[in-house]
Amino acid sequence: MQTKNIMIVGVGGQGTLLTSRILGGITVHAGFDVKLSEVHGMAQRGGSVVTFVRYGDVVREPIVEEGQADILIAFERLEALRYAHFLKKDGVIIVNDQRIDPMPVVIGAAEYPDNIIENLKKEHKVISVDALSEAKKVGNARTFNTFILGIAAKHMDFSKEDWLEVIEKTVPPKTIDINKKAFEAGFSYQMA
Repeated sequence: MQTKNIMIVGVGGQGTLLTSRILGGITVHAGFDVKLSEVHGMAQRGGSVVTFVRYGDVVREPIVEEGQADILIAFERLEALRYAHFLKKDGVIIVNDQRIDPMPVVIGAAEYPDNIIENLKKEHKVISVDALSEAKKVGNARTFNTFILGIAAKHMDFSKEDWLEVIEKTVPPKTIDINKKAFEAGFSYQMA
């Protein structure tokens, strides 16, 4: 199998690292070679966090080069814009339509760009969803990351049952049921 490249981008505190652990778990579960690499802008809430997940028959290095990502999972709009250049021409961006102002915007040194998703759609295939609202419908807003992962799973090579098994092994025990419910909601989500 040719190597698949997935990027997860978000802001500290959004569950980026848990999501990458689930992704790493599903690839190992399926018998692939996998490499993960995490880049933290700031470990605290609010800093940019990027995770690369590469899987295939043989994966030599963990970093995804520009223009090579098959899937870009973005937990925030500006992060999707910031890393869109990593996407392949036929890749897909799955973005949580949420705005979290970075520090330069908070202190007034920069403006938050307008029409991010509309502009991304001009050059890329974009699936945009208000995952926070969808996760609230499931029963816990903090599961928006597993909701988005459910959407992303439809663009990958693994069965829903395998995903649910890995989620069960990866998330904190008291959150297993709600995370599985959020994943299933994302997996069955239909775009309006």
